[in-house]
Amino acid sequence: MIVGTLLVLFGVRWLRKAMLRYAGVIELRDEAANFIHEKEMLGAGAATALPRWDPVAFLTSFKAVLLEGIEVVIIVIGLGATGNRLLPASLGAVAACLMVVSAGVLLRHPLSRVPENLLKFIVGVMVSAFGLFWFGEGIGVSWPYGDFAIVGVMAILLAASAAGVAIARSMHARQGIGR
Repeated sequence: MIVGTLLVLFGVRWLRKAMLRYAGVIELRDEAANFIHEKEMLGAGAATALPRWDPVAFLTSFKAVLLEGIEVVIIVIGLGATGNRLLPASLGAVAACLMVVSAGVLLRHPLSRVPENLLKFIVGVMVSAFGLFWFGEGIGVSWPYGDFAIVGVMAILLAASAAGVAIARSMHARQGIGR
């Protein structure tokens, strides 16, 4: 129930921003342009700065990697211990890690062509759907079709989000006319 709640809160926040971007209420993000701008800003500062070790950047990266690693370890131990299958769960985690790295290497270029805003919209729908499903499981909801109900929750969220984009777009257009 707690994980579901956190996923819903995180997913709805992402979904809301994506909806407002598609409605034209807030500006679409252009990560490529942002990257070029930041690179130029860093390049200008790099010419005057002495190259040195950045402890803040190191600690930030270390904390992120450590946190994700601990999360995986907790999940593997939790799942493996419940069925007295810690070794198969650990081997599965290692195999999954290798598959994710391989997929990242192989799919880097095709995935870089997926529009970032569309990707955030889809991720917002998916994270929200999983959160709603797991929250429902936590409070005792008996989902029709079991785990496949997640697909239905995603479809409902997608339809509601599309309607929300249309409503926000028309409201934003009316506000623009009245100015």
